[in-house]
Amino acid sequence: MTLKPGDIAPDFQLLDSMGNLIHLSDFRGRRVVLYFYPRDNTPGCTKEACGFRDAYSDYQARDIVVLGISTDDAKSHTKFATKLKLPFLLLCDPEGKVATVYGCYKLKKFMGKEFMGIERSTFVISPDGTIEKTYLKVKPESHAAEILAQL
Repeated sequence: MTLKPGDIAPDFQLLDSMGNLIHLSDFRGRRVVLYFYPRDNTPGCTKEACGFRDAYSDYQARDIVVLGISTDDAKSHTKFATKLKLPFLLLCDPEGKVATVYGCYKLKKFMGKEFMGIERSTFVISPDGTIEKTYLKVKPESHAAEILAQL
């Protein structure tokens, strides 16, 4: 089940790349762009992260928090964020529990193999904690700009 606009965004607690415990509720009162992506250092995920990085000052100007979530560990997130100079938090969901709650941890197929993984999805969460907009199966290259244009 994927969440839809009007639903309450499920709160969660995940570690960031520095080992800090982050709760979605920490950002209540601010709009949050919560984006789920498959893996650090893959072509599509790199393009998507760079899109958010390049538009980050526009997000900040609108007081919008950007949070990226994948099943990668803190070490991987740190390397990825350092390499790309990412100014926003990457959160670790190693077992896909939060991605499951948000409906984007699914059976995937790649080169004839099936496996569980994150399907690229984004949720815009309003300051009151409800889902404002959902983006499913997004195009990583233009995604950050698309969200800004629609908010």
